[in-house]
Amino acid sequence: MNIGVIFLVIFLLVMTGIGIWGMRKTKTLGDFFLGGRTLGPWVSAIAYGTSYFSAVIFIGFAGTQGWQFGLNALWIALGNALIGAGAAWLVLARRTRRMTQNLDAMTMPEFLQERYGAKHLKPVAASVIFFFLLPYSASVFKGLGHLFEAVFGIPYDIALLIMIAFTGVYLILGGYFAIAVTDFIQGIIMFFGAALMVAVLSGQGGGYFAMIGKVAENYQAHIPPARQPSFLTVFSLVFMTSFGTWGLPQMTQKFYAIKNELVIKRAALVTTIFALMIGFAAYSTGAFAHVFFDLTTVPKNAAGIIQYDLIVPALLTGHLPQVLLALILLLVLSASMSTLSSLVLVSSSSVAIDLYPSRVDAKTGKDRSVAMMRFLSAIFIIVSYFISRFQISIIVYLMSLSWGAVSGSFAAPYILGLYSRRVTKAAAYAGLLAGLGTEILLFLLLGASNSPLTASIAIVVPFAVVPLVSHFTAPPAPELLDKAFAGIGKK
Repeated sequence: MNIGVIFLVIFLLVMTGIGIWGMRKTKTLGDFFLGGRTLGPWVSAIAYGTSYFSAVIFIGFAGTQGWQFGLNALWIALGNALIGAGAAWLVLARRTRRMTQNLDAMTMPEFLQERYGAKHLKPVAASVIFFFLLPYSASVFKGLGHLFEAVFGIPYDIALLIMIAFTGVYLILGGYFAIAVTDFIQGIIMFFGAALMVAVLSGQGGGYFAMIGKVAENYQAHIPPARQPSFLTVFSLVFMTSFGTWGLPQMTQKFYAIKNELVIKRAALVTTIFALMIGFAAYSTGAFAHVFFDLTTVPKNAAGIIQYDLIVPALLTGHLPQVLLALILLLVLSASMSTLSSLVLVSSSSVAIDLYPSRVDAKTGKDRSVAMMRFLSAIFIIVSYFISRFQISIIVYLMSLSWGAVSGSFAAPYILGLYSRRVTKAAAYAGLLAGLGTEILLFLLLGASNSPLTASIAIVVPFAVVPLVSHFTAPPAPELLDKAFAGIGKK
């Protein structure tokens, strides 16, 4: 039997076992969605990191940016680690943990509603999550299906069903606790697999720094100066993938679930180190393509156009031993499944928690919330399957908008609401709509090829709109602010 298949079977059996174990610890909605707010620094930090990076960074981003940007792609890795990971924990985690507990909020829409006393803000925010994160989760399923088809020879439809089934088992049974534990295991695989990948590839070119020198030299020959990315292009991509995560619900949820505020500094350090390893390993590998390929050997289609998504797979299959290649494939699978489970959990919560009218049975008084979350998680996974299987055109359109639309909608109302008592309900509505509207408008005007720039602008604009609207509108009631900021301080 192929060693990759053996690794895969073991991996999936372990994930299933964790889901069954997690089910025993999942009794309430807080257990299912936040792991009972009991997670320590290591598990929380790795859960954040594994949700951050999916197959997209190892296959799509690494190949595309590694070839087109050369060594400039490493700025993305540095920004992701220092801003998207470490700074996010230090700036957001303490206040998010304290304020969501004060307001008894479990989701981003719930937080916005309770923080601003805006009962209609929750369904609006939940709708944004539903329409833009669900297609994103479907895209991850699609990528995994093609990976299985290419590596294991399993037909795409069957591979998709396998992924749907195993993700469903450990997510539906164990909820966030199972996700966090599996993320920890997957994170270990990712960390050491990424380190080995770079070490082996670097060794074939005389060491890491020797490879960096060769990349710098060959990049100038492969990419003419006129086609090299501008500073604005590089900066917008760094900004979108680093600061943009501060407004993504599947990332901020990790702050809600930590055991206490004492874990934050350790979690920030662990997450930063993890992100540095994963980011630099992925983008270094993509840049190494300038050493292992030239303009005649880089993967192209029949029309002679470079196939960026095939660069890293071709590089790895051609230069790694079989055992390590199997481990790297498991690394990509781990990255994708962890991201996918977080996306499905947050997407299903947008209905089960934020739009579901009553969590308690009126006749029996029994809490139906956990059963509803499990049911909707299953429904969302099934819907993701059909989206992945049939690729409806409107879904593809929504998917390409997802990062800028979601982070643009939430970043300013969420972050400014953590730090300023002066932000008003009207400003929260205005910020959400300004970010969403800016992303959609610029996407229509500039196209998908400029999505990092459009997303960056959509994230920034609400940070001007929210303070401006707050200046001219009445702040929330003092009792609401006292409750939200209890134990935090006044600003």
